[in-house]
Amino acid sequence: MSEGEEDQRKQLLLDTHVLLWLIEGYGSLRRNARTAIDRASSRGNLLISAITPWEIGLLVSKGRLNLDRDVMDWVRDAIAMPGIMLVPLEPKIAVASTRLPFEMHPDPADRILVATSRHFGATLVTADGALLEMAGKGHFRALDATA
Repeated sequence: MSEGEEDQRKQLLLDTHVLLWLIEGYGSLRRNARTAIDRASSRGNLLISAITPWEIGLLVSKGRLNLDRDVMDWVRDAIAMPGIMLVPLEPKIAVASTRLPFEMHPDPADRILVATSRHFGATLVTADGALLEMAGKGHFRALDATA
């Protein structure tokens, strides 16, 4: 495996709640996840899906999430952090999210996160039990943020 391929395998894709925990001071993240995130960040291998700002904006608009500043300012600051790369919602990822080769719940954000993880070969960092269960069946790689 070449060094570039090895670096790509070390990419982490953060689920929305994990990004929120990270920005708010690690919140519920356990040491294993924090260490992996710090390592990926130092290499520029920390990915955020384009669906994540949408999901954060939606949570704020529904009153399910309160931020310390305007949501657009919060998102802009989050994706400007060193080591974080916002990955676009490419047509290939969007279509793949509708054609996953396994049964999955219909939540569009989760489907796009999984398709993005599979597209980049990145490990999804999440505490979502349903996603961790699917990853456990070998459909994609995941790291339990709370284990």
